[in-house]
Amino acid sequence: MTVFICGWEVEEIWCGIYDAWMSRLGHKNVRLEPPGRDRELFCEYREVIAEPEKAEKVVKSIRQKLSEDLYETVYRAALSEDRDRADKIYRFLIYAFAIGVGVVDQLQIPAVYEVFRMVRYLGREYTHIIEFARFSQMEEGILYGRIKPRNDILSLVAVHFADRLSGENWILYDCGRKKAAVHQADSGWVIVRADSSWWQERLNQQTDEARYEDLWRAFHTAIAIEQRRNLKCQQNMLPLRFRPYMTEFAVATQTERSCPD
Repeated sequence: MTVFICGWEVEEIWCGIYDAWMSRLGHKNVRLEPPGRDRELFCEYREVIAEPEKAEKVVKSIRQKLSEDLYETVYRAALSEDRDRADKIYRFLIYAFAIGVGVVDQLQIPAVYEVFRMVRYLGREYTHIIEFARFSQMEEGILYGRIKPRNDILSLVAVHFADRLSGENWILYDCGRKKAAVHQADSGWVIVRADSSWWQERLNQQTDEARYEDLWRAFHTAIAIEQRRNLKCQQNMLPLRFRPYMTEFAVATQTERSCPD
């Protein structure tokens, strides 16, 4: 068995798929794995070198030989939190290139089912994030929001807010992955690494959120009907893990806008 070690980013996964496919070793004799796992005996390990040309060839093949919809499916699967997503996408593409676009109807095939399971779970979290994300205004007038999704959906969420807040300058920060989507008013947006000390200092600056936290909490308290309080139902509709990043649930005494652990 030959194991190809590829990184977590989408482009790195495409490169891993390219190297495994072009190795001509046979699909049953290769496997894709993320870095950091214990190595097995009697396996040959190869490090995947990320190169834009390899990623572009994989993307082009999927789009031209299959379809745009199928590319969108595997792209979303590549953003999943599943640690085995690279190998699962590789197995899915084996069937996709053999069967064609009709592969989407073959959910009895484990490789196909796994990809759609990842996409379905990612879609549910995406819906939660765009509903629960909150922005505050920084001193420079820039809107700033924080999220911490399990899946790597920052790019998908950025597309949504680029449409909804097209006339605003805003930053949406992924606390878990230390990267941010930066949008310029009436222009485009980019994803940047935000793990440097300069970025952390900027993102921890005071916003106008403190002025309105009490108003939000007072509003929610005023409209609440005590006799109808149902905490279990509330948690089903609004999971606890989203609440630290929402203004109406923020701690009143919080002075620093860094992300909770």
